[in-house]
Amino acid sequence: MPHPLLPDLEQLAAQQAAGQGFDLCGIQLLTHMSPMTLEIQIRHQSGTDVSLDDCAGFSRVLGDALEASTLLTEAYVLEISSPGIGEQLCSDRDFQTFRGFPVEVCHRDKADTEQRIEGLLLERDSDTLQINIRGRIRRIPRDCVIGVRLTSPSS
Repeated sequence: MPHPLLPDLEQLAAQQAAGQGFDLCGIQLLTHMSPMTLEIQIRHQSGTDVSLDDCAGFSRVLGDALEASTLLTEAYVLEISSPGIGEQLCSDRDFQTFRGFPVEVCHRDKADTEQRIEGLLLERDSDTLQINIRGRIRRIPRDCVIGVRLTSPSS
């Protein structure tokens, strides 16, 4: 179950990221850590790589916004990074870049049961995600897709 503050933290981080020319790619609040850790993943809206200086600069901006918001009242660690290979695919750019790569798709079926399937990424359009599973094309409605992540090729 996600932490109840996560939607508010995500909204704040996304607003701050957009203001700095970044897209928010991921957010996690790790409350089992001491102090708790807020992990944020960003990507340049332009598609260029995120540098350490970008992460440090955004850390200052987001840290100031978090302090002003008073959403987090306990001690926390703020970690800013860029998503790497093996992470979730989130942007249209990700889905174009990694066409033909092996992926794991987590989705809900007609019975609202969570399913995981693996195959090669073909494409994502406005309605469906298409993957190739051993030569068969599987189309999954986008609104049923929970997440897509890169995997290692099977042997």
